[in-house]
Amino acid sequence: MEPGRQPNGGPRAASGRHTVPMTVSLHHIVVDAVDLPGLARFWAQVLDWQILSEREREVVVGPAVDAPTGICFMPAAEGKTVKNRLHLDLNPGPGEREAEIARILALGARRVDVGQLGTESWTVLADPEGNEFCVLREKRTLVA
Repeated sequence: MEPGRQPNGGPRAASGRHTVPMTVSLHHIVVDAVDLPGLARFWAQVLDWQILSEREREVVVGPAVDAPTGICFMPAAEGKTVKNRLHLDLNPGPGEREAEIARILALGARRVDVGQLGTESWTVLADPEGNEFCVLREKRTLVA
């Protein structure tokens, strides 16, 4: 690749940032599912989102119809069999981590062991179809 160019050929400033606006953005995170409506309802409840569209081969959830990003559930022929290569990290509100874990477990999640040592700052759970995700410890905000 030519120095000063992005992999897509666009110019790059000395800081490594693009000098022209990006034309792509994240639209959906796509999750393969056996039970599309069931898994979509689970994630809508976990995130306090809504079902934005529901078709036979696609269910989309998001915070609002005009939100830039959502989760799209697409059909899978079979259930999940191996650890995810990509997962979601959920950030609970201040002092709410244990209550959120209990709430999510009550919605149908379960605790899973993916090799964590037990001293991590996150708790690994799996959704009803076995997709792992983490509930993080409370993030501290930096005051300037």
